[in-house]
Parts: sequence; structure tokens; C-alpha cells
Amino acid sequence: MHEPFSLLVPVYDGDRTDFLRRAFRSAVDDQTVRPDQVIIVRDGPVRAELQQCLTELSAASPVPVTLVELDRNGGLGPALDHGLAASWHDVVARMDADDVAVPERFEVEVPLIEDADIVGSGLFEFVADTDDIVGQRVPPIGEQAIHRYARMHDPFNHPTVVYRRSAVQAAGGYGDLPLMEDYSLFARMLLQGARAVNVADPLVFYRVGATAFKRRGGTALLRSELRLQREFLRTGFTSRAEFARNVLIRGAYRLVPWWFRRAFYGPIVAHYKGRVQEEPAMLSRSQSAWDYEREWDYTQMSAAAHRRDPQQPVNQ
Repeated sequence: MHEPFSLLVPVYDGDRTDFLRRAFRSAVDDQTVRPDQVIIVRDGPVRAELQQCLTELSAASPVPVTLVELDRNGGLGPALDHGLAASWHDVVARMDADDVAVPERFEVEVPLIEDADIVGSGLFEFVADTDDIVGQRVPPIGEQAIHRYARMHDPFNHPTVVYRRSAVQAAGGYGDLPLMEDYSLFARMLLQGARAVNVADPLVFYRVGATAFKRRGGTALLRSELRLQREFLRTGFTSRAEFARNVLIRGAYRLVPWWFRRAFYGPIVAHYKGRVQEEPAMLSRSQSAWDYEREWDYTQMSAAAHRRDPQQPVNQ
């Protein structure tokens, strides 16, 4: 018997109804272990078609749906904080409005939260459909590896996580650090002693698009990056040497041309992750190379960037 849990899904005007319907069905109807509550946060006004979709999903859902309707689009972090406040349960699972969960996702993750505060998993990246896999991301496995990896990269794939609301709120919630809110939250949780678990298996299909590398750069993202690194240094999450390294590498990554990011981010991250991965024997040699070369893809950037800029293409 598992703990009851809520599913938290943010939606904004840029989301597509067909993607949302499929995401909802995969994370609710098709799950071998279904959530006990679905929380949909409508992040600001949406067009009539999407509002109708939300109404229909709520009415047809096999589990209760709580629809939190915000008057204005405030960004991903504040939207998720509103959703957490509406949760009936301490255990909360995250899902984006255009991704696809494998049917056994919660059957695998929810039992693990009994002895943890946050559980994440690997994911597949796809473009047009889930049979069009273009990459796979495997997170660091083992608590020590998670802590080491977190000092330079987000150690969790955000759309895959299941966490305890009490641990999230004790760390201050998501807050409003545009494009970096989940990395900031997870670092604060780790600092406060949150018990962390990652599963190597890909339990979510994450939608990407041709513009993914273009969205990972720019001055707005650089400003958030610098603010994040200053926060890490101030709280003692990173040392001065790690701060300098992160600003140099991650800051430069935001400013180089997008085609340069596409060509060179994989080998750099592969080298770093290969050093901190605690249990590389879990993967085959060929699979490890594939996974590591595609690991550094910030889910939170894609989702939050769309929330801030409705003119961006919806495909992530």
C-alpha cells in the first residue's frame, strides 16, 4: 500500500490542447498506480480552446481534479508554489503539460518516497512522437553522486520528480528565480538534508524541439545564472573555487552562439558527469556514452522560457 499522492501539472496559454490531453492521459488514466488528486495550475488567462480542454479533463478524470486558476501569468516557480498549497497530500509528483509518462512511472517512484524526500528518474527526449527518440538523460545515482553533481548541474530531471511537500516548503518553495527555480529549490533541499534518490530508468518522455539550444542562451538566462551562482555561494552550497568555475563555464555557455552549444556541450558534460557518477556499472559502456552526451538539457529552462515568452514555439 503506497502513500496517497497528488499530481501537479502547470498549464499556460502557450500549451497545446492535444499535448495536454496526452500528458494527462499518460499520467492519470494509463498509470498502473494512479494519483489520488490532480492539481492543474492555470498560470494566467488562457484562450477559450485551452480552457474548454481543462474543463473536459477535469470532468472526465478518474481521480479528483483541483483546478487552480491564477489571474496573471507569473512564471513557473510561483505557479508551482500555488499548486503545492492546494495539495491534499504530502507526496506530490510533477508533470509537464506536453510530456508523456510511461505507465509504470508512479509504480516505480512512489514506493521509493517512503524513505526519501525527493525521487527523480531518467528520461527519454523525443521530437514529434515517442517513437522518435533523440536522446536519453540518466541522472546521477546514489546520494553522494547527487550531492557532488548538484554543485555544477541540476541533479534531477524536473518533470520526473516526486517529492514531499513538507520538504519543499521547509526549503522555501520554488520562489521566483526565472529559468532556474527548480535547480535553486533542489539545492536548498539538499542543503537542509533532504534524502535524495534517483532512478536510472527513463520514466518520462520529454518533448524537445529544434530551438532547444537557442533557448539555453541569452542575457536573461545569464542574469538568472549569475543570481543562482551567487545564491549558492552565499549559502555555502558551493565554494569560491566552484563559484568561479560555474560562472566561467555555465556563464560562457549562455553567451556563445547556439550552434556552438549544440556542438560542444555534450563532450564537456560527459567528462564532468563521468567523474561524479557513483555507479557507472549500472549502464553498459555504449549506453553510458549516449546518455552522458545528452544529459545537460535543462527542463526548467524550456518550460519557464515558454511561460515568459508566449511567442516561442510550443515544441520543446
